[in-house]
Amino acid sequence: MSNARMMTDMRTAQQTEERLPISDRSSQRVPQLRGAVFLSLALQDAEAATRICHALRAAGIEVWLYTSGLRGGDAWDQEIRRQIRDCALFIPVISQHTQERLEGYFRLEWKLAVERSRQMATERPFLVPVVIDATHSKDAIVPDEFRAVQWTRLPAGNTPPSFVERVQRLLSPVTSTTTRMPANAVSGVLPATGEPIRVSRWSKPALFAIGAVLAVALSYVIAEKFWSSTHIRETTPVLSAASTTAASVATAPFSPPPHSIAVLPFVNLSGDPSQQYFSDGLTEELLNSLTRIDELQVAGRTSSFSFEGEHPDIAAVARKLNVASVLEGSVRRSGNTIRVTAQLDDAVTGFHLWSQTYDRDTGDILKLQSDIANAVAGALKVKLLGDVSAKIEIGGTHDPAAFDAYLRGSKAFSSGTHDAKALQTAIAAYAEAIRLDPNYALAFAGRSRAYSGYALEFATGSAIRDGFQEGQVDARHAITLAPELAEGHLALAFFQAGSFDFRQASDEFERALALAPGNAEILGESGRFAVYMGHFDGGVTALRRAVSLDPLNPRSYDLLTQGLILSRRYQEVVAAATDVITLDADYRSAYGLRGLADYELGEFERARASCDAKPDYWISQQCLAVTYEKLGRHADAEAQLAKIKAALGDSASYQYATIYAQWGNVPKALEWLDTAVRVRDPGLVFLKTDPLLDPLRPERRFHAIERELKFPD
Repeated sequence: MSNARMMTDMRTAQQTEERLPISDRSSQRVPQLRGAVFLSLALQDAEAATRICHALRAAGIEVWLYTSGLRGGDAWDQEIRRQIRDCALFIPVISQHTQERLEGYFRLEWKLAVERSRQMATERPFLVPVVIDATHSKDAIVPDEFRAVQWTRLPAGNTPPSFVERVQRLLSPVTSTTTRMPANAVSGVLPATGEPIRVSRWSKPALFAIGAVLAVALSYVIAEKFWSSTHIRETTPVLSAASTTAASVATAPFSPPPHSIAVLPFVNLSGDPSQQYFSDGLTEELLNSLTRIDELQVAGRTSSFSFEGEHPDIAAVARKLNVASVLEGSVRRSGNTIRVTAQLDDAVTGFHLWSQTYDRDTGDILKLQSDIANAVAGALKVKLLGDVSAKIEIGGTHDPAAFDAYLRGSKAFSSGTHDAKALQTAIAAYAEAIRLDPNYALAFAGRSRAYSGYALEFATGSAIRDGFQEGQVDARHAITLAPELAEGHLALAFFQAGSFDFRQASDEFERALALAPGNAEILGESGRFAVYMGHFDGGVTALRRAVSLDPLNPRSYDLLTQGLILSRRYQEVVAAATDVITLDADYRSAYGLRGLADYELGEFERARASCDAKPDYWISQQCLAVTYEKLGRHADAEAQLAKIKAALGDSASYQYATIYAQWGNVPKALEWLDTAVRVRDPGLVFLKTDPLLDPLRPERRFHAIERELKFPD
């Protein structure tokens, strides 16, 4: 029986039972299902058990699971006895709830399973206990037979591929982790196996090279002050960068978090290609709206938009982005009237969950976003905390023309973070939105980011300070208009980091993350800054979380690459930078960062080759300057330094200091650091953790500069 059919029958049974009076339930029709695996649980653990069930079913394993609040009677008793008699594996879900309840239907199931295990002639494991919280076996009230076998911890039901693979091995007549057990083998005799559960032994570089899986959510608990555990929500394991390759997508187990979603670009049905920015912008606003819902994990914009125009298969999208559901739709705009059709599908089961068509005035966009977000949350049975509509409408506008200008600005900004002209276009469009609605907080936050981005990437001389100052004014105004706007706090954090107010920047990054913990961009930027400040473990954890939310976005991996090189994890840098290049062969910084990692590993010729691939980018030039010196090519090293000085002047003082430090010219390096402080070079944000400055760290003048910059502990 197919998984879809099984789940359909189960839902029908649950709905039927809910309609029956209690006196009639003992005679109701029971779905005649057979499962390779029987999941036994206390009803309070239904959500966690469902996660386990989804993970196993996604791997092609038939599972019997019943989570209705009312069950019992002769029909259910007989059916459960049959299921336990015929199943190949019995998985009791153990928790504090099972310990608090000395009676309950699950205890009858446990008793029946123990009786069957005693009767089995084979040594093949039949009992596979799992624990979903902190309950310990020595304290648990369970049958002795449960204690005699190995327990597996699946916190909150989050199920790693290693557990799924173990179940597959136990069910399969051959040693295989990819072959689905035939339906007729459920009650057959299987070979015995005494294999313990194995944790994946991928090396760190392999996590990126072959699509391995990140650690489950509890590994995200962070001791450092800047990264408290409240900032990073629990999630099930997710595929890393190499999951984008065809081979890894085809073979990796699909076990998405149950409350995870991707929002595909809504199709522009306006008949006018120039209106594409509007449908794209509305999609992005819907995506951002969903990230503000607690307990909902939303795939990042870049990854979701990578499928634009492809008419992709929903199951393929879900697998690539590791999400359990996909939202898609269309937009038809005519003047100030729009028609939006949205549809939500369960990517694991293939079930259609919800759809709706909305006819609205463009001035009612905020209400439209709230309606769709609430409908999605309802369909996914996400617990809503507080007024979701109020969260979604923070910082928005009811002015159609202002909204239109804001979308044009967002389109330019999202496509031009490495393009000066695009950033200037974004600034102008945001300014138009602000002119039309002076209370449009999101537009102020957007313009602030564009100002700061331009100052950091392209401005020289006094224009750097001016750009950051303009960004500050806009960021503070956005927060004044909407104190709970995460984008406003993120924008202010950028200004404060660029102006060396690192303590305040830490607070603002922290505030932005608290307001939008599921926003991939905020996670990435906050994680990178945490690494700048020396919080390596917490920062890299957040950066990996950002990658998991936006796995097809080269910038996610670029930020991770930056965090890894400052954390001195050079082998991982090489792998992460290679992932960037795989996703975008023209992403210039990746070549330079990979080259610098090879340089630190002593692979100087390999470093030269990587940096020489994009020789006109400043990171590559910095890399070549230090690498040529190690290779004995002193004239070439001097030429590279001269090239940077000719292009950037004193605005690259920090980079000159790193080059002289690596050349062994400590006095010259300290001299350029003094210049960097004087001209307020934004590169000084790296000073606390930059490995290129390690030769200067014993120097008294270096310590004085570090104290002057007032880095937080």
